[in-house]
Amino acid sequence: MNSTPYLQALQPPGRVALVSGGGTGIGLMIAGGLAANGARVYIGGRRKEVLQKVADEWAAHGQAPSSRLSEDRLPLDVSSRDSILAAKKQIEEKEGKLHINKCGVVRVYTINTFSIYYTTTAFLGLLAKGSQDVAGHTSSVVNITSISGILKIAQRHFAYNSAKAASSHLTKMLATEIALKGIPVRINSVAPGVYASEMTTDTITGAEEVAKIAQSLLPVPAGRSGTYVAGTVIYIVVDGGYTAVNPSTA
Repeated sequence: MNSTPYLQALQPPGRVALVSGGGTGIGLMIAGGLAANGARVYIGGRRKEVLQKVADEWAAHGQAPSSRLSEDRLPLDVSSRDSILAAKKQIEEKEGKLHINKCGVVRVYTINTFSIYYTTTAFLGLLAKGSQDVAGHTSSVVNITSISGILKIAQRHFAYNSAKAASSHLTKMLATEIALKGIPVRINSVAPGVYASEMTTDTITGAEEVAKIAQSLLPVPAGRSGTYVAGTVIYIVVDGGYTAVNPSTA
């Protein structure tokens, strides 16, 4: 169980969040951080048993309000249009709105790129409704891309890196198009580096293991893996938007 303390930063509390891939790895870290900051978190994933395990662990450890996770798990395959629409219907019936939508898991183009477009557009109406709750606070989509998508080396997985590059650029286009159309929803992305997850290993210890996973030309200067992606997501949820409608390199 991850014992990392969560930053109390999300304002206002009571936001409704959907975290796809929320049962393991980076998605689980984000779900925990949002829940600890008062959000009602729906954790979505393809494997019911994984979601159930997360709910049970949170309830047992009491590291975040357990009801926000244990009651709100739902099967979600972001490569399936029907599954996305079923999840949207469930949240719409229970909440009527959505404030935070985190997308992005670990299969190649279908999951890493296509899913971002379909999930964002499916939930856009609920996200826009969520923006009406508090003046000055708009709903946010946070796509999880990867540092692999901005590298010029393949790291022994051409398809994955190119798919992540596509998802990063798709995020930029969605952010700009939605902003220019006056829809009150911000679209951002986070590009993590080396993290412990099902795609890498459960735990990463020491600079040598980090370098093996990173497959970089030079070692990672810090000599360690990432530890706290939830704080980055929470910051993005409460900030952003300028570069979507102004010339920039972002």
